[in-house]
Amino acid sequence: MADVEANVSKDGSEERIAPVLNEERQWYRTTLFNACVIGGVGFLAPGLWNAMNSLGAGGAESPYLINAANALVFGLMGFFCLFGGPIANRIGLSYTLLLGALGYPIYSAGLYTNNRFGNDWFVLLGAVTCGISAGLFWASEGAIALGYPEPSKRAKYLNIWVWFRTLGPIVGGAIVLGLNVKTSGKGSVGYVTYIIFIVLQCLAAPLALCLSPPHKVQRSDGSRVMVKREDSFLAEFKALYQLSRKRNVLLLLPIFWAAYFNQYSGNFEAYYFSVRGRALIGFVSNFATLLSSQILSQWLDWTRFAVKKRLEYGYYYVVAVHVLSWVYGWVVQEQFASNPPLLDWSTPGYVKGFFVLFLWNFSQQAAQNWLYYLVATMTNDVAELTRLTGILRGQESFAQAVSYGLNTRNWYGGRVPLAVNTILLGLAIVPTYLVVRSHNPDESAKVSESTPSETKSDITEPNKEETN
Repeated sequence: MADVEANVSKDGSEERIAPVLNEERQWYRTTLFNACVIGGVGFLAPGLWNAMNSLGAGGAESPYLINAANALVFGLMGFFCLFGGPIANRIGLSYTLLLGALGYPIYSAGLYTNNRFGNDWFVLLGAVTCGISAGLFWASEGAIALGYPEPSKRAKYLNIWVWFRTLGPIVGGAIVLGLNVKTSGKGSVGYVTYIIFIVLQCLAAPLALCLSPPHKVQRSDGSRVMVKREDSFLAEFKALYQLSRKRNVLLLLPIFWAAYFNQYSGNFEAYYFSVRGRALIGFVSNFATLLSSQILSQWLDWTRFAVKKRLEYGYYYVVAVHVLSWVYGWVVQEQFASNPPLLDWSTPGYVKGFFVLFLWNFSQQAAQNWLYYLVATMTNDVAELTRLTGILRGQESFAQAVSYGLNTRNWYGGRVPLAVNTILLGLAIVPTYLVVRSHNPDESAKVSESTPSETKSDITEPNKEETN
């Protein structure tokens, strides 16, 4: 085994850096295998959870209990997204990923007992466990997806993870559609649907244990994964606090909230669509997400224009798409409120209602892609980028918690939640434009890694907790 090399920093102290080892490669330690692990967990846990929620109200006939449960999920998720980084640093990424997978089947089990036995408390318990798990999952997956691959292959492995995650709701939606294809009336999905989801989600936890700890990952170029940590929890929290006070971060808070506030879409499905009609929407709407992501990603990667121009024109595109989708949504909602229909895929008006949800999904994904690209160009420091994305994901989760809470009651005609969404989007336009106008992104659009002498703590030895 090769010796650990050393560098002398500017203050004269010796710092250890990751060694390059010559050893026999093991397939289960490669970056490709570990990318498949994180992708598989994303497919089985949050991916199938998204598939269930794409049914509207978690597949239940009445959306109010499920919306209350999801408000709990996202409230806890927001907290653990913000502060999950220090937890992952202390217990290790593989165990954090394991904890991030455990809560999802418990939540699905709560939906099963509610569907079959009318049990309410288990749904709320499952929401608590899922919220904690979801926060830890999102806190760990970013570090794994970005930190494990060779720097030259990060985009490739991130793409693998994204496709796995997207396949979750697509496959899950196909399962739900197949099981409920004959249920043309209004109501809840069959309980067998939940059993299948529970079994599949239970596979996520053992799969998470297949993740290699950072010090055992074998990159194709022979280098080791360098794990960089703050000196203490307190130092990390101070850095997060200082970042959250910056002008551009504060100006972006309205768009962070507005981008993921629309949980009324679940109520809209439950109010106006049959079970199999909701199942078809849950399946097809994933392709709206993929299409939106592909269109905006192609634009944001188009090197013919400077990064600032891509951001500026991307901003105008996102605003235009949201205006189109929400004007159409208001028109259709007013028609449905005056004469509430029950829409099956064989009835007139189904396509009209379907396109409300299609456009909402399309515009929501456009906003998320643009926001993540903007945040990625705000710093060339990996540690600060991690905090920025944590703030983004945490605020999105808090917004969803409030939105689900808002939709725990039956607002006549859906006008109140639609009005709140419209107002939030309107309030976000000017502050976001101020950020776009003043922002000077790095034209390389790359995130650089700090050198060893710039790192407060470079941990190259294995964690005692991580021995798998």
